[in-house]
Formats: sequence, structure tokens, C-alpha cells
Amino acid sequence: MASDNEFLGEKVADEGTASDSSAGLPRAVKDIEQGPPVPLPTQRASAFEIPPKKQRTAQIQRYLSADVSTNRVDALMLVCCLISGFIDSTIYFAYGTFVSMQTGNTIFIGLGGSTGHTTNKPYGWAKSLVSVLCFVIGSFFFSRLHRIMTPRRRGTLITSFLLQTIIIFTAAGLTQGKAPSPGIEGTIADISSDIDWLQALPIAILSFQSAGQIVASRALSLSEIPSVVVTSLLCDLVSDPKLWVGLPGNVPRNRRLLAFFGILVGAVAGGWLVTETGEIHWALWVAGVLKFAVVLAWVVWPKKIDP
Repeated sequence: MASDNEFLGEKVADEGTASDSSAGLPRAVKDIEQGPPVPLPTQRASAFEIPPKKQRTAQIQRYLSADVSTNRVDALMLVCCLISGFIDSTIYFAYGTFVSMQTGNTIFIGLGGSTGHTTNKPYGWAKSLVSVLCFVIGSFFFSRLHRIMTPRRRGTLITSFLLQTIIIFTAAGLTQGKAPSPGIEGTIADISSDIDWLQALPIAILSFQSAGQIVASRALSLSEIPSVVVTSLLCDLVSDPKLWVGLPGNVPRNRRLLAFFGILVGAVAGGWLVTETGEIHWALWVAGVLKFAVVLAWVVWPKKIDP
């Protein structure tokens, strides 16, 4: 038994010696033996975290690149109908031409080429020609904008309508303080008075921006609400085989009807405001505010939910 105890004692002593064998070593040697400290999982993850600023930028980019929902989007295009009537009645009252309804401008151009210089505003057709050409250029521009940036993307619609808003505000600033001319009795002596090419600038830019509305209606598949055309709208309305169906049963018919009255109400409101104030810039400021409200609506509009 004594030998066993001695053996056990020697074993315990050896273990104690082994456990204390590094007690006298320098700290650097101990660190080398033990190895570097292993970082905690949270410490390792923090090295790969995206900075908050970049996270916000990425979130904004994802938000703007999402397609908007087309549910109830016809309400915004009906507001555009109101704006078209508002601006067209204002500009026609002041300058004798349209910036949205290009059918009427086409007739004015034809009349300018077929009548003599003794008619009222002998060169009024030139303003209509400017309007038609700028509308065509605007249609080309906005259609390419939607095509390049993706038609129903939130960022695309915000960009398009914000540009339209800026143009309307610019036209309001250009015309501020200038009362609409009441129309000149056209004679050869009065031709020089009729040619005021400064009037062509607001006509040109407003015609350009009005094209953005009809391009947007096409991009959103809302051909029932072109917002700048009445002739085809009325034809499609009364040609509908479901014309007399109840209100919930024919949404395209309802859209066409509301679009027509939107343009009509806008025209009445614009003409009344110009008549009461004697100036056209107030009507354009109101139209710009309405268009900016559409921009804000696109900012908060729900995104498309993928099935």
C-alpha cells in the first residue's frame, strides 16, 4: 500500500508540476502558446455591416425602382384632364391657340393658309404651328424617357410629372403681370402687332409638357383617359356596347365619362379665373400646384404587388 501511495503521490506531484510549468514564463510567450483571442460572433459581423448612409441610399433606390400599382391610378389621370382643360382655356383666351387639343390647332393652321390677311389675327396660325410641333417633340421625348427608365417605375413617373410641373411654373412666371391680349382686328397695318413671338415661348413649353400626360396614360394602359383628346374619347364612349350597363359593370365607360367632364370643368374654371383676374398667370400657378400634387401622389403611391 505504501508503494501505491508513493506512486499516487508521484503522479499527483507530476500533474501539479505540469500545470505550473508555464507559471514562470513571460506573458508574450504565454500569448504565443495560447494563440490570438477568437473574436465573438458579433465582433466578426460588425466588420461587414453596411454604413447607415449607404443603407438609406439603397432603400431609396429600391423604392424608386419599384413599379407602381395601377389600382385606382385612373384618379390621377382624371386630375390631369382637369389640368388640361384649365390650361387650354387659359391659353386660348390669351393667345387664341391650344396647347393640348392639337385637333383645333390643326384647323387653325389650315385656316391660316386659306384665308386672307384681313382676318382676325392673320398670323395666329403660326402660334398653333408652334404648339403642334412642340407637342410632337414632347411626345417623342417623354415616350423615350418612359422607355429608357421603364414605363411604370415610380422614379420614371416622378421624373416625368416633376418636369411637367417645373414647365408650368416657368410659364406662369413668364406670363406674370401680362394681361391677355383681347384680339386684334387684323389688317395689313396690324400684322406687326399680331406677331408677338414672346407669346410663342409659353405656348411652346406648355405644349411640350402636355405631351407627357398622354404618354403617361399610355404607359399605364389607360387609353380611356388620354387627358388631352376629346374627339376620340366621345366616339369610344358612345360606341361602347355596354354603354347602358350599371356603374360598377363598365369601368372603361366610367373613365371616359369622367375624363370628358374633367376637361370641361377645368375649361370652365380656367376661363372664369382669367376673366375675373384679367391675367393668365394665376390660372397657370393653380395648374402647376395641381400637377405638383400628382407628383406627390406618385411618391407615396403603393407599389405593384407581384403575384
